[in-house]
Amino acid sequence: MARRPRTGVQPAGWASRTIFGVLGRGIRQTGPVNDFKGNRIAVLGSANMDLVVRQPRLPRPGETMFGTDFSTVPGGKGLNQAVAAARQGGSVDFIGAVGDDTNGRDLRDLLGAEGIGATDLTGVTAPTGTAHISVVDSGENSIVVVSGANATVTRLTAAQESTISQASFLVMQCELPVQALAAGIAVARANGVFTVLTPAPVMPLPAGFLASVDLVVPNEIEAAELTGEADPVRAAEVLSAGHTWAIVTLGAEGCVVAFNGEVLGLAPARPVTAVDTTAAGDTFVGALVARLASFTLPEQLSGAGITEERMIDAVRWATVASSISVTRPGATSSMPGLAEVAAVLA
Repeated sequence: MARRPRTGVQPAGWASRTIFGVLGRGIRQTGPVNDFKGNRIAVLGSANMDLVVRQPRLPRPGETMFGTDFSTVPGGKGLNQAVAAARQGGSVDFIGAVGDDTNGRDLRDLLGAEGIGATDLTGVTAPTGTAHISVVDSGENSIVVVSGANATVTRLTAAQESTISQASFLVMQCELPVQALAAGIAVARANGVFTVLTPAPVMPLPAGFLASVDLVVPNEIEAAELTGEADPVRAAEVLSAGHTWAIVTLGAEGCVVAFNGEVLGLAPARPVTAVDTTAAGDTFVGALVARLASFTLPEQLSGAGITEERMIDAVRWATVASSISVTRPGATSSMPGLAEVAAVLA
């Protein structure tokens, strides 16, 4: 069992909550570079084709305006996190659905090119999901998702359950029906698999659902919606109650890290000039899980099975990966490789 994260953090003010210094030059990695193949990561999530428009600002209601660029990029929060984890050395299997169309075939090709297992990616008659993304000149974005094939994933096949049971980590988001997520959690808990949830977009969840997850990673807005707490520190405390980890991401301000109802502190962001923040959160989660999976782990994992030192190390790694991704346009196209992150932390 892990020792309990330290709790002597004062309740007010970010400065007293910082758990490690500003990331970047002069910061050393605290563990080995990922060299594992045994700790597999199962990603149960969405696969979309992203239709991305760059524009000076968001249009007002009823307004038509010109964009400056258009691109088609593989995405979906599930696929994004799978690619981010694979590029950080993770051994990843993807579970989801795509349509029997050009977009679906392109997404399958991408998974294969990234070395991600796709035998559990089901082909269905519904069209492949799409995400319609507006990126403004400041780098901020707005996204509308049309679920398509993703909405058909309401149960797991025996083969998909087997993939989860043999993994060390199960990574999920809320772009699939909640029935599929609940089924994934049930299999994971029965087999000692560490569960990670990005609760985006926020949806109604069954009672006790979040408490059954080992690590929940919302952004500040999602954390407030889930808890009713505007203060991200308080939201992290609520979300982490009951031997759960919570990491509330704050964009350029970093993230709040909490365990078992108590906050460790603020992990500051690495300062960069953002071009496109579309993939920031998914890169963070994928890199975080890949880093956690790089360590020797107990056979039966749970929230308490990850030590404070390992979680902070993984947050450090994920923060750098995310900071690199926002300096480039696109989702999967912006995600860094393992060597890039290691070079920053060298």
